[in-house]
This record gives sequence, structure tokens and C-alpha cells, in this order.
Amino acid sequence: MSRLDDLVKEKCPNGVKFVELQEVAKIVRGERVTKKDLISDGVYPVVSGGTSPLGRLNQKNRDKDTITVASYGTAGYVNWQEEDFWANDVCLCIYPKSELSNRFLYFYLKSQQQYLYSKTTKAIPDHIPTEVIKELRTPVPPLEVQNEIVQILDNFAELTAELTAELTAELSNRKKQYEYYRDLLLNFDENEQRERVEWFTLADVCMKISSGGTPNRSRSDYYGGSIPWVRTQEVDFCDIEDVEMSITDEGLKNSSAKWIPENCVIVAMYGATAGKSAINKIPVTTNQACCNLQVNEEIAMYKYVYYWVCREYENLKALGQGSQNNINAGVIKSYKIPIPSLEHQKYIVDMLDRFNVLTNDISEGLPAEIEARKKQYAYYRDKLLSFKEQKVGAINA
Repeated sequence: MSRLDDLVKEKCPNGVKFVELQEVAKIVRGERVTKKDLISDGVYPVVSGGTSPLGRLNQKNRDKDTITVASYGTAGYVNWQEEDFWANDVCLCIYPKSELSNRFLYFYLKSQQQYLYSKTTKAIPDHIPTEVIKELRTPVPPLEVQNEIVQILDNFAELTAELTAELTAELSNRKKQYEYYRDLLLNFDENEQRERVEWFTLADVCMKISSGGTPNRSRSDYYGGSIPWVRTQEVDFCDIEDVEMSITDEGLKNSSAKWIPENCVIVAMYGATAGKSAINKIPVTTNQACCNLQVNEEIAMYKYVYYWVCREYENLKALGQGSQNNINAGVIKSYKIPIPSLEHQKYIVDMLDRFNVLTNDISEGLPAEIEARKKQYAYYRDKLLSFKEQKVGAINA
């Protein structure tokens, strides 16, 4: 980065001018579209500013290489649009004036991501006032300095993306190997039958099946207590040993939320994780979108049931309804499961636990490496974009 250091010393030895973003960029809100306007095979993505498009249309209102900021939902999220798109009414598009490089401004706004998140409101859904973005103090170094920073960061991003792709492919291969052996062990239709296997419903092998509830969101005294409360986004083929949210005794008493003991098989019924499952390793309460299976261990091992439900994810999801494939508790209760002897279940569980350990060794290591690379990139990006502010009256060359 010696060339950059030389440029900074030459072009802005007294620091860099900072101004409000609205002085050096135009901020334009998108146009509203409804779900009925969306086209499944449309050409252009509909962007709200978040991490993924809402759908597609056959018309666009913005060109590629545009900076976007979400004003609702994932409020404050900064993104770079790599293709022409339709910006909806909660998407803010940022267009810098001639003194700022488009790509430089993107990198700077991305470096301010956490600050923007901190300025979102606590309303549901979250939103960020447009004034926060308009008034964001933005550095305006000479264009030569901007272009050098952009080149460094783009090169770094490309190398990081290549490594991430390699690590992700390796992780995917390991998961496929695990799924192959899991399906082989649980394929009772094709495997040689050495003993009698009976088919039951999930309801047959459970002592109790329940869902939970959500305390009134407008009551702050219902949240932040000592009672762990699981939501479906945490149900993702995993052991749940800690939770993101908690409720109070009052929240529990005044809602349908209820305690379930440890080692229940939790199946998500609604939302993006519908059909996925998890095991709670601690007693918890859940929201109403969780179907909680308290397995009768005289009939089936809870871990065996969990492995079976994981295997059947795609089939369970296919039984869902609506745009998010929501599943009802009746579907889960009536879903079939093969039950061999407890001894054979233990054999299957032991084998899959071993495969899990081998897979998780790399599954934990690779994401950690990917995350480390992302953090390294963010560190250097923020370091490159940290400028000394020019004092009033100082003049640069």
C-alpha cells in the first residue's frame, strides 16, 4: 500500500474534507410494487435493499452498479447491485456526484454498516430514518486516492471470494458425504432387513406434541427475562444450547408459550426454516411456529427420531402450503417413521454421531476460516477508509 501512502501524503497531507452525504450524492427512493405484480420468471430482481430480492419483474427502474440501502426490514443494510433491477419503495438508491467515485462511496458506506444499524428504530419492522443517511459525514479525498483504494479493495475482495468459494465447495462435499451415509442407514426399504421394522406415526412415538406462543410484542415487560425462548430461525439442523431471545415470567403467563424439557425434537412449521429440525439441549419455551416432539424413549430414541426427521426435510417441506411452504402440526403428527428395535436404533445413532463428529470437524473449521477471511477484509477496508479530517482553513495540494 506504499503507493496509496505516497498519494495521501501528496494529495491530502492536511487531511480529507468531510461533508454530509446529501451534499455529494443524490438519494432516491424506489417505487412500490405488490406481490401480485411479481413474475416468477421475470428478468429483473425486485430489490428492497436487503440481502435477497423480493421477486422478479419484466421491467427495471434502476441500472446495475448502483449502491442501495434498505430503509425497512434489514434497515441500514448497504449493498451493491451487480445487475439492472427494480428498486421498490423501501429501497434507497445512492448516486454520487462527480467528486466521488461510485465504488469508493460503496466501500465507505459499507464500512459504516454497524453505525447505520445502530441508528435503526425499534419499531416492527425496523426502519432507518432517511435523514440519518443524508446527514452521514462522508470523506471526499482526491479522486486519485479514491481510485487507488477501490483497486486495492476490489483485488482483496476477489481473492477473498475465490478462497471462500473453494472452502464452501469443500464444506458442501463433506455434507453430501454425511447425507449419503445417513440416508443409507435409514433406508429401510432397500437395505437388507435383518429384523422386523414397524412403521408408526410421529404422534405414536411421542409422549407429547406441542407448540408454543409469542407474548405481546408491545409489552416490553414480557421480554428480556430469564426464560429462553426459541424462534423458528434458530431451528436449523442443530443442537440448541443457547438462544437469541428470552421472555419473562409475566410473558410466559400471558401467552401460549410453554416450557418443554431438554432433548425434544423441534420442527419448524412456518417461515424460511419450515421443515427443518433441531434438538434443544436445555429446557426452553418456543414460539407458535415450532412443533415440539417429546419422544417416548421406551419406543424410540429422540436422536433417532431427529435423524429421521432431518432426512425427511424435503418431503416434509413439500407437504407445506402457501408461498413459504408452511406446515401444520397435523402433518407432522401423522408423518410416518420406521421403528426398528432400540438396539438397532442405537447402532444407527452411534454411527451417525460418529459421521457427525467427522463432518463437524471440518464444518466448524471451514466456516471459521471463511469468517476470519471476511473479518480480515473488513478490517483492511475500514483501515483504508479511515481518514484524518481536514481542519477548517487547511488547503491541500
